[in-house]
Amino acid sequence: MDNTTEGTWESLPVKLNEGILQTLEEVKFTHMTPVQAACIPLFMRNKDVAAEAVTGSGKTLAFVIPIIELLLKREEKLKKMQVGALVVTPTRELALQISEVMKQFLQKFPQFTQILLIGGTNPIEDVEKFKEHGAHIVIATPGRLEDMFRRKADGLDLASSVKGLDVLVLDEADRLLDMGFEASLNNILGFLPKQRRTGLFSATQTQELEKLVRAGLRNPVRITVKEKGVAATSMQKTPSRLSNYYTICRSENKFNHLVTFLRQHKHEKNLVFFSTCACVEYYGRALEVLVKKADVHCIHGKMKNKRNKIFADFRALKSGILVCTDVMARGIDIPDVNWVLQYDPPSNASAFVHRCGRTARIGNQGNALVFLLPMEEAYVNFLSINQKCPLQKMVLSGDVPDVLPKVKTLALADRAMFDRGMRAFVSYVQAYAKHECSLIFRSKDLDLATLARGFALLRLPKMPELRGDTLPDFKETTLDTDKIRYKDKQREKLRQKLLLELKDQVKISYPKKNFIKNKSWSKQRSKKERREKRSAKRRREEGSDVEDEEMQELLNDTRILKKLKKGKITEEDFENQISAQISGPKSKHKAGAATHEGSEGEGV
Repeated sequence: MDNTTEGTWESLPVKLNEGILQTLEEVKFTHMTPVQAACIPLFMRNKDVAAEAVTGSGKTLAFVIPIIELLLKREEKLKKMQVGALVVTPTRELALQISEVMKQFLQKFPQFTQILLIGGTNPIEDVEKFKEHGAHIVIATPGRLEDMFRRKADGLDLASSVKGLDVLVLDEADRLLDMGFEASLNNILGFLPKQRRTGLFSATQTQELEKLVRAGLRNPVRITVKEKGVAATSMQKTPSRLSNYYTICRSENKFNHLVTFLRQHKHEKNLVFFSTCACVEYYGRALEVLVKKADVHCIHGKMKNKRNKIFADFRALKSGILVCTDVMARGIDIPDVNWVLQYDPPSNASAFVHRCGRTARIGNQGNALVFLLPMEEAYVNFLSINQKCPLQKMVLSGDVPDVLPKVKTLALADRAMFDRGMRAFVSYVQAYAKHECSLIFRSKDLDLATLARGFALLRLPKMPELRGDTLPDFKETTLDTDKIRYKDKQREKLRQKLLLELKDQVKISYPKKNFIKNKSWSKQRSKKERREKRSAKRRREEGSDVEDEEMQELLNDTRILKKLKKGKITEEDFENQISAQISGPKSKHKAGAATHEGSEGEGV
């Protein structure tokens, strides 16, 4: 089936409600996409559906419309606290987006209510809202939904509310599993009735997904939507109207190229993907300063309450830059994205496809560009074979100014920026080491000195990967970085207070160390020696059969070993003295032991 338009809504083999057709006309969706044309009739004929389609193919309407149609056809009217449809999706941004689409269609059907259950809000508020207004349609992320099932003590019996569930939809199902929600999904499925319609939508097919299909769907109809003009044997996984590029640049020039590119395209809508939250925080702040007259927003998984507002604000913009992690890679529909820039390649190949899919959605044109280091160029062939995702080379030419000194100035002016740079560097190196494609992305091939220069670091951070290494190619600043202050006065005041406390602790502990150091060797006792003496005393008190003579021998061995360590005796002297110990006291002890064993034998 080709991913192009499939005729008007009136051409469907099942008739849609007039209210739905009016809404489709209002939002100017005159024609269906293939996934919509295939899924809607099957859903409405009470079939389970497992659909695989490229990102941006219109999957949301493929389940929103059938949900409303199935609820309208119920024999019994839904009660206030009765849930008729449940949509589970991996991220709160995607849940919010689905909720907005559902809200548009429900304007024509005021008899139905919906509720959005996502993280970043107070769960008690969700409980109270559900109790007050009820919900016939629930759109949720797995973590919050699972939490709601445990809220019986707060007066919400969600398990009873879903007993009559008609429809379950698992959107971006492969991502649900990738993000570790398998246990939560199994718990949620345990509360739901077996007699229901289930739709499973994803952009990629995995073995884990196949297990979920078998567990959650009953004799599903499988639908695969491919790009037009692409042979069935080599299904392209990115939209056909997407122009996909790559460029090669050294790590110390990479950020310069990104800034130059964004300055040239600042009147367009751009998404910039980084590998870690710390990189988003650091480079996002730098771009706010370096790309003038552009709206720069940052979003990543560690943001809690801010994410929904940032996402909504960026969607409303006509042009701007969204700096983000893979939290924005799946299912998110941002209107008119012109460029998807992958500053860091994602940790797995399927995420590459999903990132690109934020542009060229539902038949529109779009562009994507990934920045690669010279040693990473083999990734291009890997993507072409593994993900059926061909890339064209783009040479970024022209004047590329060096903006790294400006980034260093930002770090010197505010300790918060200095800290962000250190965290970003550490997180990048650690993420690189965990890359799924480890044959291409090898951390041992990273030139850490060049990389640190590319991050515009003032000095190198303390991290295991740099332990014992000297990087002569990296020149640290001559300034004392401990003297860099926070712009935030309260934060700087707290830092100074902590530094004083640390200084006082050093002063208190210093005389103690000095006292021990200057104590005569004859009066000092090592921790090991004290531990051995305590152990010996305990064994004697407990009636151990270890002789005093053997204990004395052990202590003598310890003293000889200490002399060797201090260089007072040679290794030859050490071996001679130990041998003397063994041939002397131990031979006597063995004879005594033999007699002792013999007497025990006679007793028996």
